[in-house]
Amino acid sequence: MFDTVTPGTRTKLRSAVDWRMKVLVLFGTRPEAIKLAPVIHELRKKFFQTIVVSSSQHKQLLAPFLASLNIDIDFDLGVMRRNQTLNGVCSKVMAKLDSILASEQPDLILVQGDTTTTLAGALAGFNRQIPVGHVEAGLRSGNLLSPYPEEMNRRLVSQIASLHFAATQKNRRNLLAEDVPSEKVFVTGNPVVDALKHMLKNLKVSPQINELIKATEGRKRILLTTHRRESFGPALASNLMVIGDFVEKRKNVCLFFPVHPNPNVKNIAKKILGKRERIHLLDPLDYSDFLAIMKSAWLILSDSGGVQEEAPSLGKPLLILRENTERPEAIRSGVAKLVGPGPGSLKQFLEENYAVDTWIKSVKEIGNPFGDGKSAVRIVRIIEEKLATKPMIARADQGTLF
Repeated sequence: MFDTVTPGTRTKLRSAVDWRMKVLVLFGTRPEAIKLAPVIHELRKKFFQTIVVSSSQHKQLLAPFLASLNIDIDFDLGVMRRNQTLNGVCSKVMAKLDSILASEQPDLILVQGDTTTTLAGALAGFNRQIPVGHVEAGLRSGNLLSPYPEEMNRRLVSQIASLHFAATQKNRRNLLAEDVPSEKVFVTGNPVVDALKHMLKNLKVSPQINELIKATEGRKRILLTTHRRESFGPALASNLMVIGDFVEKRKNVCLFFPVHPNPNVKNIAKKILGKRERIHLLDPLDYSDFLAIMKSAWLILSDSGGVQEEAPSLGKPLLILRENTERPEAIRSGVAKLVGPGPGSLKQFLEENYAVDTWIKSVKEIGNPFGDGKSAVRIVRIIEEKLATKPMIARADQGTLF
């Protein structure tokens, strides 16, 4: 567990501490919660009045992670509905968040990454003339439709944010190239590394996952995660067929696949992989169980941005199941390779690296290019400095926030 100031302790401290600085932290998905957890705990250690809001965009996935990360929620927007549209999610988050902003009047809204919740939170803050801080700012793939809708979301948030917390120098350069003022861009690293390092020291693996790892001892374990919208349909089906056939033909290989609950993933996964030997379709995992499987893996296949950031710290080889990546640092570090389009490329990558596993064996624990485990401290220090200079919010007629 993260060390934190509990809600009860916070109540007692209110009489002793002048909580003039109020930060509202918004998330709605599992990756957002993981990456913002260290920041939330650091804010509370510094006695910020910290309001945690979840949109529950990924309600089923989020719940087990919140317990692992020791996060309590002040407001749950409860926007998740079956088969809803992106516009539906965005409008619901904005509408429900707006009443909270009106009553709580935070000094800053903190959002992370590039989800629909992130975009909605930034827009709601802009319309209320509340400054927005953006964690994981400056990622760019170069293709507005890949990843979809994340690439457009992150670009729009960059037009709104007052504070841009970039993970790497490359992310900073991306923002400067789009004329974001340099004094608003800060290279902090990504707090996912903070969360990862903490969790690795405090792994509490469930008996079920421990048993599964023991039962597959001696096999080459492949971990698969896939959930991105641009992969839905034929692309996902083709990849799953390639992976299923690869495992089926090699008795010393097995697959662990924590299946995303989205029906576009769940239904096709069950149909293609459900009855194959040595393929384990798993329910969504909490963070400790997921990291335990990552540690045990021979190879990781994923279209996840978070996994690209985590793999370097674990020294695990990663094949990125995408046509492009906004995290080229993972490739340059030697940990990851970009598969590119089409199931033929994936099949070739799998067969080549199984036949000659020089690259897989060469990947060892290295310095993570996305952070050093101190990102949350840097982010909160910058917030503290900026909020301490109040009054700093200029209204619309003055043309800027901060």
